[in-house]
Formats: sequence, structure tokens, C-alpha cells
Amino acid sequence: MLSFRSRVVPLLAALALLAIAARPPCAWAGSEAAKKANGPSRLEPVEGTKLSRVVLTQSAAQRLDIRTSEIRTDGSGKLIAPYAALIYDVSGGAWVYTNPSPLAYLRHAVVVETISGPDAYLAKGPAAGTQVVTVGASELYGAESGVGH
Repeated sequence: MLSFRSRVVPLLAALALLAIAARPPCAWAGSEAAKKANGPSRLEPVEGTKLSRVVLTQSAAQRLDIRTSEIRTDGSGKLIAPYAALIYDVSGGAWVYTNPSPLAYLRHAVVVETISGPDAYLAKGPAAGTQVVTVGASELYGAESGVGH
């Protein structure tokens, strides 16, 4: 004769599995749909490019302690970016993240001529006065490329 426990435990386990399976995927805290809907960042494709704008929530920007500085020029009009703003992709391409609007960041290709101390002299890059990320750029690149998602 089967005991009460040997009859009830399998029944409860089966009911629990049915309850879990019946939940929609976005209800699971760890699901991809939940992460995208409630995550710390979202990606907005930039029309005509392969790039995406990374848009952070206010709390994500605070946690990352995002900081920016301006692209400037020297006396001859040469573009100067903070060396801390440079990031490199897996192919060796140099980039900076611009900050075109609050909590939005867009990767911009640069061509580095030389680096001197805290300054990177650019042959090509964003216009003088453009805000670029000096703290948090690698995290933005991770968000854009899907690292951690």
C-alpha cells in the first residue's frame, strides 16, 4: 500500500511544474523579454548605419557613474579628445561615445593621430564641443554589443 506522502508529493510536484509552465515568459524575472522591458538600457537602431544608440535609465547612469568631457581643439584647429574617452573594438577600430541627449549615447568612429599624456589628437572625430564619455564607455560598449544580456 502506498503512503500518503508517496501519493501527494508527486502530485504537488506535477502541479508546480504546470503552474510554472503556464506563466507567460515575460513574467519570469530572468527571461529575455523581462530584461529588455525592464532592463537598465535599451538599444535604438540608428537608421542607415549598423550602430545603435544606447539609452540608459537614470538609475543605470548613476550606477555606472557616467562622466563626460568635451572634444576641443588646439591653436591649429586639431581635434583633441580626452584619452580616457577612447575605446577600441575587436578589430582595433577606435571609437568614442558621444552624448547627444540626456541618457543617450552613440558610438562615433575616430582616427587617432597621436596620444600625448591625457590627450588624444584626432585626424577624424566628432566636432569640437561634442560631449564624449570619459567614464563608463566600456560599459556602454558592453550594453551595445549584448555583453551581460
